[in-house]
Amino acid sequence: MYSTFVRLAEYATSKHLDLRQASVALYPPIPLYRRLLRAHRRLPIEMRSLGDDYVKAEFRRHRETTNPVHIMGFLTQWKMYLDELPRDPSDSRSFKKLDPTVYEKMSAEQLGQLYEFMHATKELWKPVPVNGEQVQSETKK
Repeated sequence: MYSTFVRLAEYATSKHLDLRQASVALYPPIPLYRRLLRAHRRLPIEMRSLGDDYVKAEFRRHRETTNPVHIMGFLTQWKMYLDELPRDPSDSRSFKKLDPTVYEKMSAEQLGQLYEFMHATKELWKPVPVNGEQVQSETKK
């Protein structure tokens, strides 16, 4: 099974590509796995632990997959995810907005969950004022 992954990934990456197509090239499973975990190092600790756990679980679940179409789809989707990860997560401009066609394909339940998720993340990532800042602003009044 491992050799199947390697052969498929090597075939996909052995072609000479120009720079525009270079990001489309697939990595073999183990280097892709390592790159994903390394990319998560740049994320905040909560996001990193969630992402690492998810990546590890997904790669474990698909370890025994032998269908070449599923393998290529799996590797392609994870490569796309890797390409979407922001280089600098502190820069809010680096996060990409959802494609409007994705909204059209969502069910009412999924849209509700997305709405709830949006509000939960806004609450989670609010800047926490330092006690000293609160005291200073109160004393100035």
